[in-house]
Amino acid sequence: MTKSVMSDEVAVKVTLRHSNNHSTIEEYARAAVSGLTKFYPAPLNCHVILDHQKNDYDQNKLAEITVHVPQHDFVARESGHTYEQAIDSCIDSLSRQLKKFKEKQRNI
Repeated sequence: MTKSVMSDEVAVKVTLRHSNNHSTIEEYARAAVSGLTKFYPAPLNCHVILDHQKNDYDQNKLAEITVHVPQHDFVARESGHTYEQAIDSCIDSLSRQLKKFKEKQRNI
């Protein structure tokens, strides 16, 4: 199941794989991704993929977030006990990537 939503600064597409409709986790993912605008102010296009792996019982919730900015793509893949933990880990990773990219652009 895939849903796209466009806000002023962030276009977010959420895809749930091997899972039922979880509107609360979709809203959580959208809110988390929209927070990335404080690290990179340009319009962002994001794709969040949430997956449930049956073969791993400990950390079976997977999140993959792809952020498209002009002339560059950033990807973070993390797993956790819950979707929220996996999403938060991805957001931390993407925050670092966006900060580093923005800093490189300033130094050019």
